[in-house]
Amino acid sequence: MAAVTAAADDDFPDDEVTPGVVTNCVLWQAEVSRPRVAAPSGDDPSWNRRTLLDYHSEFVTLKTPAMEQALAQLKFTLLVNNRQRGTARRGLIVSGPPGAGKSTTLAELGRSFERSERRRQPGVEGWMPVAFASIPPLYTPKSLAQVLARFAGIPVHDRMTENTITNAVCHVLCERRTRLVFFDDVHLLNTRTRPGADTSDQVKTLMERVPATFVLAGVDVENSPLLTGPRGAQLAARCKILRTPPLLNGTPEQKKVWRTLLGDMEGALRLPRHRPGTLVRNADYIHLLTGGVMASLSLLIREAAIRSIVDGSYAITKKLLSQVVLDVQATNAARATRRRRPAR
Repeated sequence: MAAVTAAADDDFPDDEVTPGVVTNCVLWQAEVSRPRVAAPSGDDPSWNRRTLLDYHSEFVTLKTPAMEQALAQLKFTLLVNNRQRGTARRGLIVSGPPGAGKSTTLAELGRSFERSERRRQPGVEGWMPVAFASIPPLYTPKSLAQVLARFAGIPVHDRMTENTITNAVCHVLCERRTRLVFFDDVHLLNTRTRPGADTSDQVKTLMERVPATFVLAGVDVENSPLLTGPRGAQLAARCKILRTPPLLNGTPEQKKVWRTLLGDMEGALRLPRHRPGTLVRNADYIHLLTGGVMASLSLLIREAAIRSIVDGSYAITKKLLSQVVLDVQATNAARATRRRRPAR
């Protein structure tokens, strides 16, 4: 068993903050280059308290059925667009409720594609197969172009015009052979307002000028203003919607998928005293707590693991799971489910 020292009651973490991996291409490509290797087993003597905390804070990314579907759809869309000479290339929209794993899906799609490109053309320097941008809260066509410019490492300043920045972005993305462009938080675009309509037009302009496949993601996009009106109709005609719903736990097939995911998460734990099968045995209870929402599930398991390291038990139990305070969305949903259940 690993020798680990329990934390004192007044211990606070002094760890550095990990920078976001999609804010610029240098950080993104460094993250893509980082190999994913299986961690040592939980009883390996190389573990100590600090490394156990770090590991369970980062944890692992597990592929859900929705993520697998998105990856398959992306491959077909890339093939459809491969020799498309017109401007109406096909796109994808990843849509779902908050916390369903949309941004994680984008990152996994981008990582998978870029690593595939590196294998296909090893040794090529100076290219940028993937680009990311999030819709700014105070969006304008210029601010959206600035976000893409910063990712690509293009120096911009406020005195530059929208047209200048857009031209520079399109030139660099074409020159560096960008084939996949991600826009996150597109539900923020309200095409009923002038800034929203103009920014939507900017998205359409980029899709026409850059010979890449565009993947958009947002909260319940199909019900958002983005796809309404003439502008929305143009976008809707070019893109297919991929839903990332919470995982259900009703039918036998749904129960199988849910328990398989919990089994995979349990296999990734590195807690020397954890009893195998605990998460699967408590699958119904965990679904009640999280509603099948990936963000809530990730928080629940990671915090329970970290709590077990801090208290020295190094094992997740149902009691420990019950001590984790989840996000407001999951908490309210669990309360509503309990109220709907008939009294025994």
